[in-house]
Amino acid sequence: MSIKLFDLTGKVALITGGVHGLGMAMAKGLGHAGAKIVVNDLSQEAINKAMAEYKSEGIEAYGYVFNVTDEKAVIESVDKIESEVGPIDILINNAGIIKRTPMIEMEVADFNAVIQVDLVAPFIVSKTVAKGMIKRGGGKIINICSMMSELGRDSVSAYAAAKGGLKMLTKNMATEWAKFNIQTNGIGPGYFATSQTAPIRVDGHPFNEFIISRTPAGRWGDPEDLQGAAIFLSSKASDFVNGHVVYVDGGILATIGKPSNEI
Repeated sequence: MSIKLFDLTGKVALITGGVHGLGMAMAKGLGHAGAKIVVNDLSQEAINKAMAEYKSEGIEAYGYVFNVTDEKAVIESVDKIESEVGPIDILINNAGIIKRTPMIEMEVADFNAVIQVDLVAPFIVSKTVAKGMIKRGGGKIINICSMMSELGRDSVSAYAAAKGGLKMLTKNMATEWAKFNIQTNGIGPGYFATSQTAPIRVDGHPFNEFIISRTPAGRWGDPEDLQGAAIFLSSKASDFVNGHVVYVDGGILATIGKPSNEI
């Protein structure tokens, strides 16, 4: 198999929210595979910091400030990106939020805010970018789903509802756009070692012990563990892969869990 199947040289990839964490890790993977990276955020300061980090690794990257839930701003920004950087070949809908509140206590406004960012925004950005992809004869769209696309968990009802919806939206995008040579798929990350999870990954913390024991791989994911799936779904190697969610979770969804007294 030729390594060129995974070569992204000359491609332009938009990763929403790719200024830190898992979004940045995936963007770096695509950048090192040859793609020009474009990221967005609501903060120019966050973009400037991210640009410096991308530059330090020799990645060609561009940053734009816009709100992914604002259709007018998305249309204007996509036009600007395609004029200044080039046609968008790859879109990763990564921007997202979570509000950890028991359902009975959750305000409707907070529920709606999560749905807007995690579900409606991928719809807005995808349909905007897809119009250009259709005209040019193809493209790649990757929606960042979650294990909460498949499982429930206490206090994340809005997030789980949004990610479950995003899984089905992914399938529908594939259904409508595959005939235009657009491959739409998802990535479902498991539990990863990031700055946000650092406080609960210390030895002895109950959640740290739970995740390690619940994950067949016996560890938290490293952000770089997402890069292979992102490169595959962005490259020629996935040209006949459509409507799937690749769960990068160390095997959590494959098992009911370990028995209390292992033999």
